[in-house]
Amino acid sequence: MFNYFLRSLSATLSYLWSGWGAIASLLLFCAAWELAGLYYGSLILPGPVETLKQLGTLFDQGELLPELLISARRALYGLLLALAAGTFLGMLAGFSVTASILSRPLVTLFLGMPPIAWLVLAMLWFGLGDATPVFTVFIACLPIVFAGAMQGTRTLDNQLKAVADVYGLPPLMRLTDVYLPHLASYVFPAWITALGTSWKVVVMAELLSSSDGVGAALAVTRAQLDTSGTLAWVVAVLAALLATEYLLLEPIKRHVERWRQEENA
Repeated sequence: MFNYFLRSLSATLSYLWSGWGAIASLLLFCAAWELAGLYYGSLILPGPVETLKQLGTLFDQGELLPELLISARRALYGLLLALAAGTFLGMLAGFSVTASILSRPLVTLFLGMPPIAWLVLAMLWFGLGDATPVFTVFIACLPIVFAGAMQGTRTLDNQLKAVADVYGLPPLMRLTDVYLPHLASYVFPAWITALGTSWKVVVMAELLSSSDGVGAALAVTRAQLDTSGTLAWVVAVLAALLATEYLLLEPIKRHVERWRQEENA
């Protein structure tokens, strides 16, 4: 019991320390941003203080949260579809050498195709509704998740597979106790990359195809030559992205990979 308490305490302190490291890097970035703002002037590059003031103004006026929630909803729909389909199909492809070989050039093609090209096609197919940004996010994130899941499935230690065969583990236990712990090391980095991609793509899609959302708000600030307003919207998106990663995905990842910490203890 005491050893379990020490391991839990160590894991908690490690997570808090990683959070302090992230805060320190953000503060260094803000310091560099402030220096660049002082050099170029507020017309070209407003500093972080001025940007945060503009962000507060947007919040007080009731413009920030509605537009941010619209973009978050679209990004979330496309991302969840990509996570579900990419993880499932990637695992299926990883079980078969032939499927892995056949899918590799397709993954390269999908990764290499610019999201703006998918956006133009989506506008032609779906018009100017929610389906366009959701589809663009889905198709941009799918190959990232697929490649991570396929690689994770293919690199599973053959000795673990042999042990599972010897003990006759049922398929569900084989999946949860053998494949998923190993797969998490490959899937979660792909999920985090897809998360960042989803926000970038949804803002771009809204900029060109929607009348609401953060992308549409950026189009307005661009037309008004409002640099501080543009940076305020960018900071809002980045804050939402960091909150999702560190408050949602990172704790899940640490919980799934707790066996690594037990091995190192």
